Amino acid sequence: MAGEIEDAIERAGRESFTREPPKTLKGKIGYLLKQLGSAKAVALEIGVTADSVNRYRRGARKHARADVAARIDDAVRRRWQPGVRRRRQRQAARTGGITVETRARFGYTAPVGTTDDGRFRRLTVHLPPEHARRLFDAREAGADDQQMRQIIADGFKDVYFQDGGSRALGLSDVAINDIDYLDLDF
Repeated sequence: MAGEIEDAIERAGRESFTREPPKTLKGKIGYLLKQLGSAKAVALEIGVTADSVNRYRRGARKHARADVAARIDDAVRRRWQPGVRRRRQRQAARTGGITVETRARFGYTAPVGTTDDGRFRRLTVHLPPEHARRLFDAREAGADDQQMRQIIADGFKDVYFQDGGSRALGLSDVAINDIDYLDLDF
């Protein structure tokens, strides 16, 4: 199961589409057949029989059950315009950075005599390209959600809590816990 950060990266990638994916069931199945190569592979992906896939392809069935239609749509959107997604990620990692909007509990380690109680915060912070690069590299390397969460927490520490080194210099570790929601834009 993908984690919250992985899902947010996937949603942000889908927002970068330059063309809409196919809308009809026949068009979606045709696209999946081109991508996966056979009706059997498509059937395994969406959880139906190869005969059902062929019926969808021919147009003998115009509508799939709601759960199957959702799986088909998800499979198409995951594969749609991979070059556009990669280009947007490269741009974010080189020059643009990423914007993270979240509501989560932030905890941190701070010097004695200061408060380090975690509390919910709603933040929208633009992280510089080096944090985007670390996040995308970690995702490509197969990092788990906790590792990607820590990369974002490090970005929040640098940009939001320490304001680029001008305040809260004694702050050592920031952790994101109890994510209510998290969205990325790049």
